[in-house]
Amino acid sequence: MTEGNKGVVLITGASAGMGKATTELLLEKGYVVYSAARRIERMLDLEAKGAKLIALDVTDEQSMVNGINRIMEEQGRIDVLFNNAGYGSYGAVEDVTLEEARRQFEVNLFGLSRLTQLVLPHMRRQKSGKIINNSSTGGRIYTPLGAWYHATKHALEGYSDCLRLEVAPFGIDVVVIQPGSIKSEWSNIMLEYVQKTSGKGAYANMTNAYIKMASNMINQASSPYVIGKIVMKAIEAKRPKTRYAAGQFAKPMLFFRRVLTDRMFDRLLYLMLRQSV
Repeated sequence: MTEGNKGVVLITGASAGMGKATTELLLEKGYVVYSAARRIERMLDLEAKGAKLIALDVTDEQSMVNGINRIMEEQGRIDVLFNNAGYGSYGAVEDVTLEEARRQFEVNLFGLSRLTQLVLPHMRRQKSGKIINNSSTGGRIYTPLGAWYHATKHALEGYSDCLRLEVAPFGIDVVVIQPGSIKSEWSNIMLEYVQKTSGKGAYANMTNAYIKMASNMINQASSPYVIGKIVMKAIEAKRPKTRYAAGQFAKPMLFFRRVLTDRMFDRLLYLMLRQSV
C-alpha cells in the first residue's frame, strides 16, 4: 500500500466503539473501508462518510462468504482484515451455562477464524496483507468472574502467534491489539451479564464488588479513537509490531502481570476488589 493507493480494509463489529472509530479514521486517510456488522442500520452515518456497508454475522457462514465475495467482486483485493467483533460475557464459572460459554467462543474465536480462512487465499494470491486481531489486555491477564471471556482472548493470543508463523512466507502480517479500558458498548453488556448471571447466590458479594471496581475503571476509560489510531499505525507500518497495547490501564496491568507471580497477582486483584466495597 502506498500513499496513492491506500488499500482495501474490512472491519467487523463496525457499528460501534473501536470498529466505528477505526472506520472513521481510515476513511479520513483515504482507505476503501468495508464496515461490517449485524445491524447495518447502525452504520448509516459511516455510509454517509464513505464506508461501504456489509451485513455480516461472524456466526453465520453464508453472510461471511457473501461479504468476502462482494469485496473481491468490487475491489479485486483485500489488504487488511480487522477482526474486531466480539463481546464479553461475565459470571462465575459455576453459574455460566456451557451454552453461553460456547457462544462466547463462537463469536470471539471461531467466527473470527472462519472469516480469516476466507480472506487468506486472496491475500496469498496478492502476496500481501494484514490480519489484525482485536484481543484485550484480558488475553494476558485475568480477573474473577471473567473466565470464559479471558479464555477466548488467551486462545486468540496463541492462535494469532501460530497464524503469524504460517502466513509470514506469503507476505502476510498478523498483529494483535490489546486494548485496556475503552469507552464502548462492551462495558455495559459485560456489566449486564455479570449482574444477571452471578448477582445473586454464592458469588453475589464478589459480583457486587467487581461491578463497583469495573464501573470505576469504565469511568476512566479511554476513547475508542485511541485504538483506531493504533490500528492505523499497524496498517501503515512496513514491519508492524506483533502486539500493540493501548488505552487506560493497559500497560500497567500488563506490566504487573509480567513481573508478579500468580499468587502476587491474585492478591493485587483481591486488594482492588476490597477497595471497591
